Amino acid sequence: MKTTKTIPTFKNENEEREFWENHDATEYFDTSKVKMVRFPNLKKTTKSISIRLPVDMLDELKVRANSMDVPYQSFIKMLLQEGLMAKKI
Repeated sequence: MKTTKTIPTFKNENEEREFWENHDATEYFDTSKVKMVRFPNLKKTTKSISIRLPVDMLDELKVRANSMDVPYQSFIKMLLQEGLMAKKI
């Protein structure tokens, strides 16, 4: 069993966030006891945004999404995700 440090008490969520951004969690938890868990119903938090697109671009996105039987906003999210993954360093 690994000796771990004691986690401090935090005044608020921001203080806790700052703490974990600057400390290694493995010093505070015995990772030999970690178990894999799944949260099948957990959804990512989303936020609505407005974006202006040329009409012809939006029409093309809708046509391509329709050909895949996918809502066009979901198709746009798929394209954005692919672009982000391609740019990972």
